This record gives sequence, structure tokens and C-alpha cells, in this order.
Amino acid sequence: MSRNAVEETDWAAFDAFVVALPELYPRLHATLERERHGHSLLYRWRGVGDGAPTVLMAHYDVVPATDEGWEHPPFGAELTGSGDERLLWSRGTLDDKGALVAILEAVEALVAAGHTPAADVYLSFGHDEETVGSGAQAIVAALAARGVRPALVLDEGGAVVEGIFPGVAKPIAVVGVSEKGITSVRLTVEQNGGHASTPPKLTATVRLARAITRLNAKPFPAGLSETNLQMVETLGAHTTGPLRAVFTRARRLRPALVAVLGRVSDETRAMVRTTTAVTQLSGSLAANALPETASAVVNVRIAVGSSVEDTLAHIRRAIHDPQVRIEAIDANEPSPVSPTTGPEWEAVARGITEVHPDAVVTPYIMLGASDGRHFTAISDAVYRFTPFEMSGEERGTLHARNERIQVATWLRGIRFYEGVLRGR
Repeated sequence: MSRNAVEETDWAAFDAFVVALPELYPRLHATLERERHGHSLLYRWRGVGDGAPTVLMAHYDVVPATDEGWEHPPFGAELTGSGDERLLWSRGTLDDKGALVAILEAVEALVAAGHTPAADVYLSFGHDEETVGSGAQAIVAALAARGVRPALVLDEGGAVVEGIFPGVAKPIAVVGVSEKGITSVRLTVEQNGGHASTPPKLTATVRLARAITRLNAKPFPAGLSETNLQMVETLGAHTTGPLRAVFTRARRLRPALVAVLGRVSDETRAMVRTTTAVTQLSGSLAANALPETASAVVNVRIAVGSSVEDTLAHIRRAIHDPQVRIEAIDANEPSPVSPTTGPEWEAVARGITEVHPDAVVTPYIMLGASDGRHFTAISDAVYRFTPFEMSGEERGTLHARNERIQVATWLRGIRFYEGVLRGR
């Protein structure tokens, strides 16, 4: 079950994008090899040595948008403002075409400057990250069949943010070293239908609603993974105010810390536990007919350290009703945790500090899902970082109206990718 309707995709726009790239980036296309996997693209930039390669990732599909409520058309790519205040308005500027084009700009500039990487560099551009991720999976399968095992994989994910962690005034560069599992769980109730004028005491919809409220009333247990502890310890050194004493003693004060993070915000609450959100509901096809089937889809983000099996067991205990069928669809386990030391981590951290010298670089568990999770099958160092500064208001435009990026931010993103590539 995909997150968006694949059958509604405008494939002509994808074809036009692929055709336009060689015209926009002629030096890159004259130097790198390109192959297609469906609409997904894999480029190979051959290095001078035979060391383990680097993979830079992005995706160019976006979630749907209509003109309604947008200050500028979502697919108009309109520029406003001047100087440092210039903004580019378009669906995908932050998620994730902005990063994709920044990668292309960086490689084009390096090729023009005569740079050749020490080892191979691959560019992996997915076409369906927002739905099923089949493009990334096909690319991983192709690389695995060739015996390619990348030293470093860098996909979208965290960003340079402010105001997300209490007491920390500096900008924070959050680098995803893992990501939560993502699973859709369908709850289904089936029983006899009939005329709505003579309903039974417990209709299918009422039983389903009861199951949902029971699940909502019993959240998953909270805790802190090793990565989250590292994040708190890293940021604790830069915290001011009364919370500094808690954050710098994270391991000894773990229960208190879990309680604090569970109350600060939706983002920090999601850090400490598996979360559930009912996203889809269905019932009768007619206003005056009892439903024979009522169903709900629960979007579950599974905490690192847990599993799909544990998640389903908790949901069954919480609902406690054998007449509610519970089944996992699109089940994905949490990703393995990539190292926070060593040359690959340092390459990413160094690239960040070269462009954002005041930022505190910290690992974190990515709450969303990316194509990068598929690459954990062939690489031990998969990181998720989008090299853009994003305010809370800008992060709120992801998958929403008025998505946009500051041009100055995007240009700094290009510099980040150039810095990472110069070191590979």
C-alpha cells in the first residue's frame, strides 16, 4: 500500500526531467556514466583508485499539491525577493529536488575544475521515494550484484535547525544515523450490515472507534536509545539554564530525561517512543446503511530497539478485542545504526562545519523514512542529512503548502556537497 496513489503520477513530467538533465549539466554528463532503473537514475563517476565508493542520494518525486492556499503556484518555481532575501517557491525545494540539484551543481563545478575523485562516486536519484521506493531498491540490487559495497552513503534527512532542543541557542546540524521503522497497520471490523434505522448496540464503526481510542490511550513505552543519549550528551554541553544539569547527566538521569523529552514538543515526544497515528478511515458506502466492513489504517513509526513483531503485540494488547483484525502492511523494521566515529562520519561532520562553523553536529534517529534505509543492505555507514538551514516554519511546509527555500541556503548546500566530494 503506497503513501500516495502511484497510478495518478504524471510520468510525462518525470520523462521531461530526465531529458533536460544533460542539457543543464553537460560536463557532468560528458564525464559520468548514467543508467536508468525505471525512472530512477544511477550515475557513476569513476575515481583514480579502487577504494570503496561514496554514494550521494536524493529523490525527485514529490507529494501532490494543488494551487489552493499557495502564495505562489507549487510547480511554478517562482523567485521572489532580492539579495539574501531571495526565495524559491516550489514543491520539492526542501523535499527533495533542492538537494538533488545541489548535488548536480556541485559535481558539474568539480568536473569543470578538473577534479577526479580518489574512488568511485555514485549519484543515486530515486523516482518514487514518496510512494514505494522501488527505484532505490532496484539500484541497491544492481550494485549488490556487482559487488559494490559503499564506504559512505549520504541521503536526505536531518538539517541545520534552531529551537528544537530546549536551552541550546546555537544552530544544530542533526545527522540521521538510523531511522525509525515505518509500518502501516490496518484495523478491520466485519459484521452484518443492514438499515441504519435499526442499528445494533455495537456497530462495526463503534467497535472500530473503541479500538482506536483504546490504542490512543495506551502509548508505547518511552525510552532513550544509545543514539538519543549521544545526542543529548552532545547538545547538553551547549545547553544553558536549569536543563543543563539534566542533559549533561543523561545516563544517570535517564528516567527524568525521558519524562522531560516526552513533554517538550511533538518532535521530542516522538524521539522517545514508537508512535501511532490513525491516517485513514472507511465505513459504509451509504449514509443510511450499516457498514459490513469498517477499517482504519494506523501509521506506525517504530523506535530503534523495537520491532514490527513487538509493535503488533502492543497493539493487540491495547485493543484487546478479537473481533478487530490487526494486520501489518508495508512492514519495515528500524534501520541499523551507522557509526558516529570514523572517517565516514568525520567526512560528513567536516563538510557541515566548513559551511556552518557555529553549528553543533550531532547524531539523531530520523523520525521519517528515506530511500537511504535500502542502502543499509550494502553499506555500514548510511547517513541522512539535508545540507540546508530550516526554520520551524519552513519545516512545517514539508508535505504542506508554500514549500520554499532561501536561495542563499541552497547555495550553501552546494558548497557542502563540494566539500564532501573533494575529500573522497
